[in-house]
Amino acid sequence: MNAMTNLVGWISAAHPPIPQNTPHVRPGYKQTEVGVIPEDWRLTPLEDICQFENGDRSSNYPSPNSFVSDGIPFINAGHVADGRIALSAMSYIKPESYHRLGGGKVRAGDILFCLRGSLGKFGVVSDGFGEGAIASSLVIIRPKPFSLIRGYLSCYLSSALCKRMIETWAGGAAQPNLGARDLGRFMLPLPPSQAEQRAIATALSDVDALLAAQDKLIAKKRDIKQAAMQQLLTGKQRLPGFSGEWEVKRLGDLLEYEQPTKYLVKDSEYSDDNDVPVLTAGKTFVLGYTNEEHGIFNSLPAIIFDDFTTANKYVTFPFKAKSSAMKILKPRDATVNLRLVFEMMQLIKFQLGDHKRYWISEFQNIQMEVPSAAEQTAIAAVLSDMDTELTALEQQRDKTRALKQGMMQELLTGRIRLV
Repeated sequence: MNAMTNLVGWISAAHPPIPQNTPHVRPGYKQTEVGVIPEDWRLTPLEDICQFENGDRSSNYPSPNSFVSDGIPFINAGHVADGRIALSAMSYIKPESYHRLGGGKVRAGDILFCLRGSLGKFGVVSDGFGEGAIASSLVIIRPKPFSLIRGYLSCYLSSALCKRMIETWAGGAAQPNLGARDLGRFMLPLPPSQAEQRAIATALSDVDALLAAQDKLIAKKRDIKQAAMQQLLTGKQRLPGFSGEWEVKRLGDLLEYEQPTKYLVKDSEYSDDNDVPVLTAGKTFVLGYTNEEHGIFNSLPAIIFDDFTTANKYVTFPFKAKSSAMKILKPRDATVNLRLVFEMMQLIKFQLGDHKRYWISEFQNIQMEVPSAAEQTAIAAVLSDMDTELTALEQQRDKTRALKQGMMQELLTGRIRLV
């Protein structure tokens, strides 16, 4: 782990990568079509060091009535991602259907690569996976013995080098896809020894383990916050120093709304170089950034509410709106803590019906029990502290992901040598 820590520190320092088009190549390195690599490395097509096997596409391919609730796993593109194979929502075929297949039967250590649909995603068959077969959207990659370490190939398939190869061979199509023959032409920078391949794979695997631990901690903290919300926002658990009955109020008694007409963006040519975000209450949230200087909403904080879907977001920064279907919600008076009301809205189970505007007709009439202004502020502060912790953990996780990408670039081109 110390070796990985030293490596992380080295890459985190200011070491700009050598531009691929630079005429200068430092001693011990050479210019290739994928960039500068060590002189003792070779650039080799995958077909020279791997075997490929497609799924059976003959009449033996499983028919709809071959699928059962429990049997032999039949893996498709939706089951592979991030180097893993997800058993959730797995499809299964009858044993007799599996035994009729002439190809596409997986073995431990196989890498399953998506050729279309989820192009570029892949998963590694674990040692304890057992029998299984692949759909026609996948191809099996098997490193040839004594040529290539499986872990090193997995790192390459996750890298920007591989993504550039995908763009080269499939990027121009309306619906990008590859054939096994195309995949075999992908060029791989290959260290001269398996020991060096293994060292690179181990270093990047350590970072993957760190990322997995960070993801697990974030999920745990989210669960803790959700449990706290269920207890604190319903009055099942009270904070120290507070007692007394909560008051039943309508959402419309707590919040007033404003139409977004004055704040609608006029030009949808967005750019990351601009400063003002254009928001939607839906999943996308930030649609882009505009350079428009007028009609910016800055009476903050506010809740933006999609009048047709009831999706909502809590906003603490100036913005412009995209759609007139949005309502901008504000507290009616100083006794209403907007953050607390927003959190309580997240617990509402609202059944959508006809395609119509909901705030005035139904949503504002939803009743909820509300504590005193002082207790509202105290509960909101607890939940806000949890959000702050979550945000810090997510930023740390995102930095680790970015660091891994930098490490892959440095290690897979031999700019840093571990052996």
